[in-house]
Amino acid sequence: MSAPISPSTTADPSTGPEVTAPRSRTKHPLPRALFVTVQSVFLVVIAFIVLVPLLAIFAGTFQDGGEIMRNGLRLDVDVSTFSFDNYAMLFTDSGLYFRWFANSVGLTVVQVAGTLLVSSFIAYGFAMYDFKGKTAAFIAVLLLMTVPFEIMMLPLYVMVNDLGLADSYSVIVVPFLAAAVTIFFFRQYFLGIPKELLEAGRVDGVTEFGIFFRIVLPIARPAMAAMAILNGMVTWNNFLWPLLVLRSAEKFTLPIGLNTLLTPYGNNYDLLIIGSFFSLLPVLVLFLCFQRFFVAGMTAGALKG
Repeated sequence: MSAPISPSTTADPSTGPEVTAPRSRTKHPLPRALFVTVQSVFLVVIAFIVLVPLLAIFAGTFQDGGEIMRNGLRLDVDVSTFSFDNYAMLFTDSGLYFRWFANSVGLTVVQVAGTLLVSSFIAYGFAMYDFKGKTAAFIAVLLLMTVPFEIMMLPLYVMVNDLGLADSYSVIVVPFLAAAVTIFFFRQYFLGIPKELLEAGRVDGVTEFGIFFRIVLPIARPAMAAMAILNGMVTWNNFLWPLLVLRSAEKFTLPIGLNTLLTPYGNNYDLLIIGSFFSLLPVLVLFLCFQRFFVAGMTAGALKG
């Protein structure tokens, strides 16, 4: 009596010896409870890594600045030595700190609003209209994304001095209203909007500006929020270009002002530590206000096109 043929082998007298068939692989997914547990532990570890520097600088606001510079920022500190002297000094004898803070807030609001408006206009043209030289112009935008600002900084600085615009906020805002990265992002997002919506608006008698503001912008709110966060962070932390063009101490932005606290003739470490901590708050508030749009905007802008 012949042995039964295994399911994994086949025998054909006309073709010769047995041929081994590939075995199907059985998947063994993790139990849902175990997957959720591993995911939660991973996210907690990442959150801890991110929050440790923030907790360290927050603890540093209650300590003497000179001691921090000698020993560094640490979490293993004696809580009994904490004091509110730095906070009292910040709100009573901080010099131009709040003027610098207000300058940074104003510049960030104007820069972000202007960049979103101008860059979205340009991106809307690239995405929704056909015109002569469109491809070449968009290639120029892509090439501009690859050029570091340090290469353009010197000729731009010479131009600003020749025009007599140094020590003014306009030279900080105007040259960067049409941001190449923001234009590219918006263009990719607008390509996913059906052009039938625009045609329906034109049939209803809506102007081109009305279509943009009443139809396109409401759809693009996630993209606007994502770019508001990214451009806001860049503008708030901008240091090199404002340092070159600003001359008056009362016009300094917060990063420049904090840098002036360290001089060869004396260092105000107390104000530097607590001032640096308060400089983080606007960025955190900006992210918390737009976080629900951030992931959706970034994902849609990355996939459409």
